[in-house]
Amino acid sequence: MPRKLRRDLTEYEVRTVQEEGWAGFENGNLLRRASGAFDVLVTADQRMRYQQNISQFMIAVVVIETSDTTLENLRSMLPAIRVALDDAKAGVVTIVGTA
Repeated sequence: MPRKLRRDLTEYEVRTVQEEGWAGFENGNLLRRASGAFDVLVTADQRMRYQQNISQFMIAVVVIETSDTTLENLRSMLPAIRVALDDAKAGVVTIVGTA
């Protein structure tokens, strides 16, 4: 996900995996670290929902389902991303996509 997308989400506190020092962690470990520290994890990893039991974590997951993760394309998805962020519930995966 392009880091510059955060400039379009100023109403949210946005931190990247790299900023947290978590870039090398696999999904399960990443979810454990983020759970409780953050309300929502936004990812383009479409496999995460199949590989992890999200309901066991105290964090919501928003999956951006698109093959085009360019900033321009993601900006076109911002209204749906904002709805997903606002409605996010811990332990629940929300899909936002163009599929």
